[in-house]
Amino acid sequence: MNPYRINGPALISFSGGRTSAYMLFMILQAWDGKLPSDIYVVFANTGKEREETLRFVHECEVRWNIRIWWLERMADGNFEIVGYNSASRNGEPFAALIAKKQYTPNAVTRFCTTELKIRVMRDFGRSVGFDRWKNIIGLRYDEGMRVMKALARNDEGKEKFTAEMPLSKAKVTKRGHILPFWLGGNVDPIKLTSPLPQGFDLGLRDYEGNCDMCFLKSKAKLAAIMRENPGMADWWIAQEIIGKGRFVTEYSYAGLLDHTERSPLLFDDDHDAECGLLCEPMD
Repeated sequence: MNPYRINGPALISFSGGRTSAYMLFMILQAWDGKLPSDIYVVFANTGKEREETLRFVHECEVRWNIRIWWLERMADGNFEIVGYNSASRNGEPFAALIAKKQYTPNAVTRFCTTELKIRVMRDFGRSVGFDRWKNIIGLRYDEGMRVMKALARNDEGKEKFTAEMPLSKAKVTKRGHILPFWLGGNVDPIKLTSPLPQGFDLGLRDYEGNCDMCFLKSKAKLAAIMRENPGMADWWIAQEIIGKGRFVTEYSYAGLLDHTERSPLLFDDDHDAECGLLCEPMD
């Protein structure tokens, strides 16, 4: 049985990364390029997605001729439908949430993904008439622990939706499938040495991710992004002042920026993740 031949009602959670884009492509192939009417592809924009991510999502929908529902949380907690041109690019949905909460999210209280992505998609599902549905998420075979956690949540039955992970069923791995599909023989997605297999790509290195300075990144990776993107930390520094707290307990973004500007280049390695997959669903 083809694991990508999913049936509705279902929401395909598209984070805007290579893995979820690969999953979407394979699902489209399984349905000969046209999804059933009760399957929706949804992308929830926080306003802090990289411009490369927004362009990648738009290119997927244009090249593959598929409707992707761009969603954003509004200040009153409802959602609105936007698009590539009208999508927030200066953190507006995220900033409005922090202003309402009066504190910043962190690794323990990760309400940003919960409120800006999971609940937005859940409310969209209800708005199109779903009572119970499948949430199709891009967890791969090489992400075994996260797959097990998602299956455990399904067993708890607390949500109106159940998670399905066709990539895990198909035993898809990052090194064996995702990177060759998008990059082919290229090692660096910025400095290409050969044509791209699909003709386009996300155009970001692993450590950059979709959310431009997500606090779940390592300190060294945040520092690297700060060095490479002057001014990108400004929004995060401002939000720590507004929220009267830190995104990371051990250091502030202002402190890390100051340290980065005065220190030699340092870098370490940790796992990559597409925004929306690290945080757990909550009701």
